[in-house]
Amino acid sequence: MDTEAHAWTVPAGRIKANRAHRVPLCRCALNILDTARTLSDHPGPLVLPAGDGERLDEKVLRRLLERQRVPAVPHSFRSSFRDWAAEQTEHRREVIEAALPTWSANKVEAAYARSDLLGGRRLMDDWAQYVGRHAPLSIP
Repeated sequence: MDTEAHAWTVPAGRIKANRAHRVPLCRCALNILDTARTLSDHPGPLVLPAGDGERLDEKVLRRLLERQRVPAVPHSFRSSFRDWAAEQTEHRREVIEAALPTWSANKVEAAYARSDLLGGRRLMDDWAQYVGRHAPLSIP
């Protein structure tokens, strides 16, 4: 995570398309990262490690959502973001699609798409404001 550049680069090996994906970090995400650094007893490369300092189990977010009575599963966040961006914002389709770590199945379009449109993808600040207004969570 490069908090100075407000971006997180997800390595290619962690993305289905096997291509590195840069994620713009909105102000809310940067604040969460700053707070997370003060909470861990296990300094290291993980942002939110488990109590033993190891990687969190993928089921942790699902359990948190269940405890908070949020009627969603983690994977549905992608769909929620995509629908919101298309229906309630003026962001270009290409920018919205670039925010998700998937690439066009159209080989010709993909061959000419050289930019990851990171600057335009600051729409994540808009998303954070929308989510914060409509679904605030209290973390136990």
